[in-house]
Amino acid sequence: MILATNKKAYFDYQILKTYEAGIELYGFEVKAAKFKKINLAGSYVVIKNHQAWLINCSISPYQPKNIPETYQPQRTRRLLLHKKEIIELETRSKGLTIVPLKAYTKHGLVKLEIGLAKPRKKVDKRELIKEREAKRKIRTVVYKL
Repeated sequence: MILATNKKAYFDYQILKTYEAGIELYGFEVKAAKFKKINLAGSYVVIKNHQAWLINCSISPYQPKNIPETYQPQRTRRLLLHKKEIIELETRSKGLTIVPLKAYTKHGLVKLEIGLAKPRKKVDKRELIKEREAKRKIRTVVYKL
């Protein structure tokens, strides 16, 4: 079940390769994430000391009165990846960005799909918008027939 998607990432970046990562969460964060209180907009992934970290991802509390007073919704969270994947991300991410694409559940666990992405230029974004509008017009014409 998909919990959240980062639609802006698909528009702002060209996704070159995707990876599946687990997220290290507190128990109450897992419950909040499963109730779709997770927001990936504006978040990104950084590799530090051979570990992947999710920065600026917000998980709103499910029950605000039942959380510790020191809880920060936008805290930095560790991502769980295989060592080979982390090394590959470290070596390939020169000049590229690592962005979270979607959060979902798999066998009861909260997973995150991250992508190695290349930023799009304004011209590319305009072309993407034109293509979408053309496809939309074609669909409406075909639907009316």
